[in-house]
Parts: sequence; C-alpha cells; structure tokens
Amino acid sequence: MSGHRRRPPQRSNSGARRAASQKKRWIDYPHRDRTGPRRWLPSVRQLLGLFLLCFGATAAAVGYAYATITIPDPNPRTLLQNNVYYWSDGTVLATDGSVNRQNITLAQVPADVQWDFIAAENSSFYTDPGIDPQGILRAVANMAAGGSVQSGSTITQQFVKNTYLDQSQTVSRKFRELLISTKIGASMSKQQILQGYLNTCFFGRQANGIQAAARMYYNRPVEKLDASQGAFLAAAVNEPSLFQHADSDPTARARAQARWSWVLDRMVKIGKLTPDRRARYAAAGFPAPGKWTSGSGLTGETGYLVQLARSYAETHDRNITDNSLSRGGYQIHTTFDKKRTAQLAKSVAAVRAARLDPAHRSADRDVQVGAASVEPATGRILAVYGGPGFDHAHYSDNADTVGVPVGSTFKPVVLAAALQHGAVLRPGEPPASITPASRFDGDDGIRIKDQQGTYVTDDKDPTGLLHQHNDTPRRWGYITLRQAMEQSVNTPYVQLGEDVGYQNVARTAEALGLRSDSLAAPSAGFYIGTSTPSAIRMAGAYATFAASGVQATPYSVTKVTRNGSALPGFKAPAPVRALPAAVADNVTDVLRGVIARGTGTKAAALGRTAAGKTGTTDDYRSAWFVGYTRQLATSVVLFREDPAHPQLQSLVGVGGLQKVFGGDIPTDIWTRYMGDALTGLPDTPFPAPAPLGRGTDEPGVPRPSPSESHDKKGDRTRRTDRTGRPGKWPSSTAAPTPAAPTAAPKCHHHRCR
Repeated sequence: MSGHRRRPPQRSNSGARRAASQKKRWIDYPHRDRTGPRRWLPSVRQLLGLFLLCFGATAAAVGYAYATITIPDPNPRTLLQNNVYYWSDGTVLATDGSVNRQNITLAQVPADVQWDFIAAENSSFYTDPGIDPQGILRAVANMAAGGSVQSGSTITQQFVKNTYLDQSQTVSRKFRELLISTKIGASMSKQQILQGYLNTCFFGRQANGIQAAARMYYNRPVEKLDASQGAFLAAAVNEPSLFQHADSDPTARARAQARWSWVLDRMVKIGKLTPDRRARYAAAGFPAPGKWTSGSGLTGETGYLVQLARSYAETHDRNITDNSLSRGGYQIHTTFDKKRTAQLAKSVAAVRAARLDPAHRSADRDVQVGAASVEPATGRILAVYGGPGFDHAHYSDNADTVGVPVGSTFKPVVLAAALQHGAVLRPGEPPASITPASRFDGDDGIRIKDQQGTYVTDDKDPTGLLHQHNDTPRRWGYITLRQAMEQSVNTPYVQLGEDVGYQNVARTAEALGLRSDSLAAPSAGFYIGTSTPSAIRMAGAYATFAASGVQATPYSVTKVTRNGSALPGFKAPAPVRALPAAVADNVTDVLRGVIARGTGTKAAALGRTAAGKTGTTDDYRSAWFVGYTRQLATSVVLFREDPAHPQLQSLVGVGGLQKVFGGDIPTDIWTRYMGDALTGLPDTPFPAPAPLGRGTDEPGVPRPSPSESHDKKGDRTRRTDRTGRPGKWPSSTAAPTPAAPTAAPKCHHHRCR
C-alpha cells in the first residue's frame, strides 16, 4: 500500500465554527462560546474599540462645534454704563443711569490690583489657552475638602460668561462658554481679556465693574487702590451678596477678612507680593469698606448741579447729547465746591426759617430763592442754590433761570458803560467824559430825553411822555452818580443810560458776560433792570468788577472722560479784558459805598472789604443782592411764583414786609453765606481806583468835554443841561411830536418759552 497517498486530516465542523467565531469576536456579543454571566462581559478589545469610537465621535463633534461657533455680540446690558459727576475735590457728587458701571482701561488699574484678581481667580491666566481643566479639578477638590470657595472657571471663561452669555447653570451654556473661551483666548490679547473681565464683574452694592466697586466700597477711583483694597475686591467677586455688608454685618466681615487674607497669601505664593509687604498689610489690618449708601443722590441741590453740568457738557461737545448720556460711560468733573454748596443751602434755609412762615402767612408761600457763587479770577462756579430740590418736585434751577428782572443791580453796568464810552450831554456834540462824581437830576417824575434831545415817550402816561419815577417822591436835586448808586435813585441812571446809548450799554453788558438774549429791548426801563440774566451770569458780571475788568466766563465742568479717555474742548475759558482796570475799579469803589452807607448796609455785617448792589423791580416782583470780595462774587435773587400759574407775583407782604427790597432778605442770605464761605481767607483790599477824566490813559475813556464844569470844592463833575447851563432843560425847547412807543420786552422766563 506504499503507493497510496494519505489524506490530510480533516477539521471537524465544530473546529471550523470555533475559528469562525474567533474572527467575529468584535461583533460576537453576547459571546456564544461563553456560558453564564461571562457571555455578557465585553472583552478588552471591545472596550477599547468602544472608547476610541466615542472619543472620535466626541472629538469630531467638538471640532465641528468649534469650527462653526462664532463669538456673539456682547450682551446689550454689558454696554450700559452710568455717568458719574465729581465735586471739585474729586469725590463723587452723583451718578445717573440705569446701571452702575464705568468702563476703564487696564492701564488705569494698578498692577498690584490686577495681580490680586489673577492670584485669586486664575494664577495661570497668562499661560493658559483660556480654559484650565486642572484648575477646575483643583477647585472642586478644595471645596469638597472644606476649603475656601474657589471658582472653577478661568478669568477668560468668566469674561465670556459676563459679556457674551448669561448666568444660567446649564450644561449647554457651560459647553458654549468653553468653546467661546478657547476662541477668545486665541483671538484677543490677555490684556484685553483682563480689562473686559474687570469691567464686567459684579461686586455687590449695585457695582458693575471695578471702577464702580472702588467708588462704592472705598469712595475713590480705581487708580488709587492699593494691593490690600484690591484683595478685598477680588474676594468680593465670589460672594458679592454677602461681602457687600462687610461694613455692618459681623458674619460678612469675618468671611470677607478671611478671604482677603487668603488672596494676599496667594499673592505671596505666586511671587507678586513680598513677605515684608504682606506683613505690613497684616499689621495695618483689614481694609474695611465704607458705609454703603445706595441711590444716585439726586436730592437737594445735587439735581441742579448735575443739570447744570450736563447742559455745559452738551454745549461744549456736540457729540454729547441726551441720547449719548443715556447710554452712560461719562465721567464729568465739575467746579462745584462741596463745602460752599452746603454753606449756601444752609444760609438759605436759615433765613427762610427765620423770616418766612408759609404755614401762617399766605404771602410767604411759593417764595423762590436762587443764588450762585463764582470765583472772580477763574470763572469757576463754586456753588449754586437752585431751589428746594428734585425730591421736592422743584425741577427748575432758580440759579440758572431766565425771566426774573434784575432791577437796580443793572445800574453798575450802565455806570461802567458811561465811564468807558462817555455820554452825549448835548445833541450834536461828541461824548463827554463821565466820572462817579458827575451830577444828574435825581428828582422823582422827571422827563427823560434821548441823545437827540427828544423826549422819551411812554404810552402808559396820560401825556404820552415818560416821567421816570423813583421809589420815593423825595426831591434829590442834582446828585452825583455815586450817591445815586448808593441810594438806588433811578432817574439819574435812566437819563445817563439814554445819554450813553443803548448799544454802548448792551455791549458793556455782553463784555461783562451777560447773554445777549437775556437783555431787554431798548427802552428807558432797560437801564434800571428790565433785563433777565440768571443769578449765575450776574455773579459772573460782578466778578469782572472784582477782577479789575478781567472777565472770566462762568463755567461748571473742568474735564470729561469716557471709557478712560479724556474728551477735548473742556479747558477753562481764557480770561479776557472786558473793561479798562480804571473803569472796573471805579465801579467797585462806588459799590463799596452801597454797603458802607447805602441800601446794602446789612452786608456790612460781613466785616470784610466788599462791594455790592441791591436791586428791586417794579411792583416788587423780584429782589436781588449781588456782591463780591476779591476772592468771591455771589448773587442772590428772591421772587414769587406759583407752579400752577407760571408768572411772577408781587413780593408785597413776604416776611410780613409791606415792601420787599434787595437790601433785606437777599442781603441777609448773601451775608450769612459769604461769612461762612470766606472763613480762613484773608481780607484782601480792592485796588485803589485810578482817576478818570483828564490825564487818563486807559483805553476807551474819552477826554473831557466842554459841557462839563468842575466844582471848586473838589473833583466832582457837575452835569450841565444841553445849553451848557446847569439846573434844568431850556424852556424854549418845544416838546417834539411823540414817536411810536417802544415795544415792551418779551418775557424770557423759562416757563414762558
């Protein structure tokens, strides 16, 4: 059988099936070659394959999501800011807006304060890609072990959550946060991210962003924070609702102090604070935040100050509008002096309490006071009193109102115009030189002539001619302009104004800083105060006399910034010469007499070198006192106005007085305030007035005219009539046919416009 070939051994069918099953192990589940529970246990290869499959699918999904997701627009609420107004000393005057936030640049935040936040929240901030898985695990482990509360998110993630997303605690929001954070980390610089984070964090006390937090907790700008204060703010980010009460709640204070200490320790650990400095901060103690007072504070005089500053800012930058201010972000630094503003309000309140009794005297109801105080050398508005306050539903600023006639406080303007431009004393002749000693007819009821020798008309007079009246029928005869100013005699100044001419007086008024739209139309009454400048502008005009003729326009804003950048156009107005020094100083010399022996003698109680003028209008519709020292010019106005009937009412009966003059209640307020406001300042004398008339080299002062003669008893100038004879107008001059009457000035009151 040697030639017979042996057949290879044949595998059994069961063996073939076993080999086939081994090749199909990836899908052999449950296992057919296993018995019992082992049939249901996946193999290692199956587990590995499943893991790789899931990982690949997840990676593909994340990659797709990362590729397709875009950085959304910032939430509109994160763009909202408020406006902050500052007193002249840099402290916060008020805020307005729907959210308490003022964005700043990172350069404004001290480096130590920046590292406070990095040490507390994300020490790997400058090296991580925007997310830090290890940091998340550390935070979870630390909190599980009972350690300090820590955020598991990086600074980038918190910035993304605050700026682009919301605060919801969902997996989808967290997933989007991680993806956007990675993209933000790759597209924005670390400085931009840190700046955005610090501007969007919520710190409690209604403070959004570190600038608002610095104000709310320490009443200072972020630039002035130190590492210790920054450590507290870095701590407050984690538990703002608790730490905002660290000023009053012992539990909150203890928690805040522990967290503050931990932040400083972290600063040492990462090498951003030396142990010696850490020890000094510990020795100084916990930087307890100031007391929390919520609200914008638009009460009392604050509302008027904010209103005034907003108006000034809008006037001097056309890009600042009501609409842009409503979006916020402006920091408006004002000239307002906190102490003097309080002193002015206190003076008004004291005089009102002492002199007015609205509960028992109807005439004392609806009495309004407005006042303003200006620094003569610069024009800075230091204080205003606009009324009882927005919280009393009084929204019109009495210090900045128009429509209240200034009365005899306008006479110094007429005198200044006469001293500078001269007066036409006889028709057809050039202007003659005028001095305070020039004499004019002071009798009551005299007829007034213009420069052409024509009688001024008055359609209200039965004769058709103006008969100018004084407050009393006393026959003064010919008196000097000095005496007429001291005793507030009208007739000399009405005639003087006509002789100087409306245009010259109006130009002088504007040079002193009065607005042209507040000046009354030409009429005899114009020269004794039918114009309606505000209390602010009247204080500014008299400040020009105090500064020897150098006019500094009153202003209320020194600087405006937005988002950390200063805006142009807010430099202090440059002072300009409005009057020759000799003219201004002679006016001051005359106004000193008003206080020394005239209608303003109550102001002598100030006990300082001062000058001023009282003012009262027809029918006693307003009463003024405007006065000044070398350091301060202040105006006070008193009037009555029923809010339901916006028209000036008579002051007769106010304070129980039959006649209310500027030398009474307004002068009381002025004297009280000036006494407080000038405390600690020296009594500075005014410059001695240079002589006017012959030999005067000041520009604009005309040489003497032959129509003036000099009294042998002194350097007093006697006004002559238009024929050169003293005493009265020539009887041979026939009265001309009356011309058409001058239109009465329109009402310029803020409620009439």
